[in-house]
Amino acid sequence: MKDSKKHKFDYFLAIIACVLLIIGILVLANVSAGFSQEKFGRTTYYLFHQIIYGLVFGIVLGFIAFKIKLSFLRKYAWIFILINLVFMALVFIPKINIVSGGAPRWMNLGFITFQPSEFLKLTFILYLSALLTSFLKNKKAFTLIPFLIILGVLALLLTLQSDVSTLIVIILVGILMYFSSGFPFWHTALAILICSGGIFGLIKIAPYRMKRILVFLNPGIDPMGMGYQMKQILIAIGSGGVFGLGLGMSVQKFGWIPQTMSDSIFAIFAEETGFVGSVVLICLFLLLLWKGFRIAKMSQNKFSQLLAIGISCWICIQAFINIGAMIGILPLTGIPLPFISYGGSHIVAELIGIGILLNISKSNKK
Repeated sequence: MKDSKKHKFDYFLAIIACVLLIIGILVLANVSAGFSQEKFGRTTYYLFHQIIYGLVFGIVLGFIAFKIKLSFLRKYAWIFILINLVFMALVFIPKINIVSGGAPRWMNLGFITFQPSEFLKLTFILYLSALLTSFLKNKKAFTLIPFLIILGVLALLLTLQSDVSTLIVIILVGILMYFSSGFPFWHTALAILICSGGIFGLIKIAPYRMKRILVFLNPGIDPMGMGYQMKQILIAIGSGGVFGLGLGMSVQKFGWIPQTMSDSIFAIFAEETGFVGSVVLICLFLLLLWKGFRIAKMSQNKFSQLLAIGISCWICIQAFINIGAMIGILPLTGIPLPFISYGGSHIVAELIGIGILLNISKSNKK
């Protein structure tokens, strides 16, 4: 006998994602126009590039993720992360990689370029959800060692790419997922200690990472470098006041702040929309986190539950790290603001994540 209860589409989650995407497109159209005109002779190059290679690809792959069976994702999660790890290794091969800022993080396949580490966040969450579910099902006691080995492998690849910011996001999400699995608390506590020590070591051995921490503590020690960037970001956010200068009226976007289309885009958004607009954006991410946890709570199995927790935590942790760096409560990082910053890879990965969340929500019995 077929289940008479219908599985409804989660319009609330879809609307949150759509609003974030619309904000991202509007802000990018505004911020990128001058750079696009200067480099390509037209104001829409970066905007159209984001729409075609980020938004369109992301919607198509997100729809596939929404329709695919969750059991398929669980069964082949190890293949997804294995393919991702292969691409992570291939970025070190000359001629097919793209080096930017001294870091080999991008793949060039001729017809498309992408950043494998952006997809690693999602494939890691998929694989860890399947792995922890398997451990729980088989009642394995020694789960912490495999968990730490996986993080170690990812740490090696990301450190070689000078992408510790992504590693921190992955570690935070991984620890939250591990804690949510119900394993002994001392496992989580030990993992936190080990990972914290590892991150501290990576910061200590790299002068530029240590410099970021020192500038965060005292911006005056590098007034024309990182300290300058932090000062200009705070000027932009502060000048927005309560209601902002108005859309398109930012002054700081005209070359005063580095990376205005990507890492620093929140500063321009805050300058133009003010405290009110910033609070609205933060509330959207909080609503997404709440909705993701609610989907997890209603999930029918542990795999779906961990997957929902992982995806919602990933997107929101990344958002709050980016925003925290902009308002001066965290050191500057190189991670994009989800759905808002320029960059096709992270938009595609995030939309696939939203598609999976919608899939889990659809599968939950009402």
